Amino acid sequence: IEQPTFPKITEMCVKMIRRVNDEEGIKKLVNETFQKLWFTPTPHHDKEAMTRKILNITDVVAACRDTGYDWFEQLLQNLLKSEEDASYKPVKKACTQLVDNLVEHILKYEESLSDSDNKGVNSGRLVACITTLFLFSKIRPQLMVKHAMTMQPYLTTKCSTQNDFMVICNVAKILELVVPLMEHPSETFLATIEEDLMKLIIKYGMTVVQHCVSCLGAVVNKVTQNYKFVWACFNRYYGALSKLKNQHQEDPNSTILTANKPALLRSLFTVGALCRHFDFDQEDFKGNSKVNIKDKVLELLMYFTKHSDEEVQTKAIIGLGFAFIQHPSLMFEQEVKTLYNSILSDKNCSVNLKIQVLKNLQTYLQEEDTRMQQADRDWKKVAKQEDLKEMGDISSGMSSSIMQLYLKQVLEAFFHNQSSVRHFALNVIALTLNQGLIHPVQCVPYLIAMGTDPEPSMRNKADQQLVEIDKKYAGFIHMKAVAGMKMSYQVQQAINTCPKEPVRGFRHDESSSALCSHLYSMIRGNRQHRRAFLISLLNLFDDTAKTEVNMLLYIADNLACFPYQTQEEPLFIMHHIDITLSVSGSNLLQSFKESMVKDKKKERKPSSDEETESDGNSGTESESEEEASKPRRLRKRVNSDSDSDEENDINAVMKCLPENSAPLIEFANVSQGILLLLMLKQHLKNLCGFSDSKIQKYSPSESAKVYDKAINRKIGVHFHPKQTLDFLRSDMANSKITEEVKRSIVKQYLDFKLLMEHLDPDEEEEDGEVSASTNARNKAITSLLGGGSPKNNAAETEDDESDGEDRGGGTSGVRRR
Repeated sequence: IEQPTFPKITEMCVKMIRRVNDEEGIKKLVNETFQKLWFTPTPHHDKEAMTRKILNITDVVAACRDTGYDWFEQLLQNLLKSEEDASYKPVKKACTQLVDNLVEHILKYEESLSDSDNKGVNSGRLVACITTLFLFSKIRPQLMVKHAMTMQPYLTTKCSTQNDFMVICNVAKILELVVPLMEHPSETFLATIEEDLMKLIIKYGMTVVQHCVSCLGAVVNKVTQNYKFVWACFNRYYGALSKLKNQHQEDPNSTILTANKPALLRSLFTVGALCRHFDFDQEDFKGNSKVNIKDKVLELLMYFTKHSDEEVQTKAIIGLGFAFIQHPSLMFEQEVKTLYNSILSDKNCSVNLKIQVLKNLQTYLQEEDTRMQQADRDWKKVAKQEDLKEMGDISSGMSSSIMQLYLKQVLEAFFHNQSSVRHFALNVIALTLNQGLIHPVQCVPYLIAMGTDPEPSMRNKADQQLVEIDKKYAGFIHMKAVAGMKMSYQVQQAINTCPKEPVRGFRHDESSSALCSHLYSMIRGNRQHRRAFLISLLNLFDDTAKTEVNMLLYIADNLACFPYQTQEEPLFIMHHIDITLSVSGSNLLQSFKESMVKDKKKERKPSSDEETESDGNSGTESESEEEASKPRRLRKRVNSDSDSDEENDINAVMKCLPENSAPLIEFANVSQGILLLLMLKQHLKNLCGFSDSKIQKYSPSESAKVYDKAINRKIGVHFHPKQTLDFLRSDMANSKITEEVKRSIVKQYLDFKLLMEHLDPDEEEEDGEVSASTNARNKAITSLLGGGSPKNNAAETEDDESDGEDRGGGTSGVRRR
């Protein structure tokens, strides 16, 4: 009928309106913009302006079909609330105009649907108009009261397309909100609605059934009290289920259930939906009968949750979820607890069943939230009239008890590779926290973990929950930060689609930001909390912590990519890396040496025939080991070529290796932590452009102001710990040790030994010796870190020379402290 509005305008409106919950300034701007654009009364004679407005609103609603309409509700609530106490109410008047004109447009589109050329366009516009009317009805149902009888005939729409089903569902939702507000509606009108709804319930699928039963609940419970009509419908489906159950019990191998599967699925869903909106244990339904209907329904639905067909199981669980909304106490039944918790915690259980259990809990909490909000509104009305001190709420205590039962299993559902499972688990936790049903501290590590999810919407939701907790309970985030980081590693492990690739701790995009950036940004503002957090992370690299190598890599990635702002932050980390290196490095070398010596002692005593030859050999070996153990500057200068020296050293240690390769593997494994710390220090040094003297002069006890300067980050500096990545990819911890691998481990041992010798040079050394010592130290670091570009993973020569000189007293100072 009308030309569609310019798409650019719709796009701009969609972008603007989604900022309706933003910070105060933006929120105010959005409200003012749309008040002028949509919610200002239009002169009655200006039909063209009204039509443009209607088309613009419905275009924006249609564009948001997949992303939801929360923004519209929020906007309308904001605007109507702002003029509650005003004598002149332009927004209310504009809403009345819009609703009346939307109804007119619906009638126009309905007439034009016979035109085959524009049928698709007009069908879409009809849906957009009815959806917009439903959104108005949600906020101000009174606006639609006079149009209820106009909407009722749309319940008889013949359904052939998706749009037809959407028309029926939205009309049912509108009538559900509006009919209870009508004054003295005609009995014919009410009877027609009941019959139309019942026909739809019997004929169509789940979505239609759900909305129509909900509408029937509002009409019967609040207006007609036509309980017999509903009771007859309930018995129809309940009877069918009972019959199928009895036949299956008599003969489990019978084909009756397979033959009647569509009827079984429909009955399971419809019985549940009816139980959600009607309490059949009321006398109005069952009369004087002593039968407990809710228990009978529970027994019947539970029977089909054990069926072999997953589709039947799913529908039975959906039915149970509906019944629990009317009777939450059923969730305390032992068989229900066992069913829910086993589905949530069983790793081999179907994803569909997991999602359905989480959806059930989510729907229950959403219904409780709606009920509580309504109770709050009712309470405010009563509180104005009567001087009541408080209003007890039994059901919120019930919700809290229920969530305590299922909380652990819901939280554990975060460790799932399917994003849909994590999505619903997060929804349940967010609802639980928002309603204050549990102590938030137990959720903090899980929310930190979910803040590393690959999907931005889930990350943002988890981060938002943490922000809310931090506002109310200062210190909770810091208290669980390390546990949260460990848990985030487990979530990343669960999500990891390529098991052979190590789990990394940064985003694989242009930003290369740390996965736990948000956590760090929440903690960094408090110096004491930040330092405690960083030290706790660095302590995991200690050889006594026995942390698995991939987790150390994950934590090192995060430490390398955290959003540091001041110089103090990376300097503090490097300072503690030096301390850890000096202690853990020495321990590592000592344990390696001891393993060699022990094995030599255990060797069998040579026989008298072998004594002479053996004595000669062992003497040579002892000399070789002693030679390899000396600092290089004191060794015999057999050959001026340092590579030959290195070869001799490797050969000397290779001869002393025990037959059992376990100590070698242990050394390779434990040394990864120290390698990562070395690499991390080099990375931070290169990233922030620190000179060695700056690093050496740093003291954690100095005033914060001294190092409060902003960091100048260098571009293109990436954290790539090649040695650790190779170690994990080759699965060295579990693979067979070859001669080549033994040689590389021995070389690593010697490089470590050299590094530890020159980590803390003697202060009495002459200048020339210090320089040689520094060069040796730099060579060891470069060798340990796999060589390559100084920018990314090797020591920078000039800096490191000064580093060696400064270190002369620096690291000693660290040890003395």
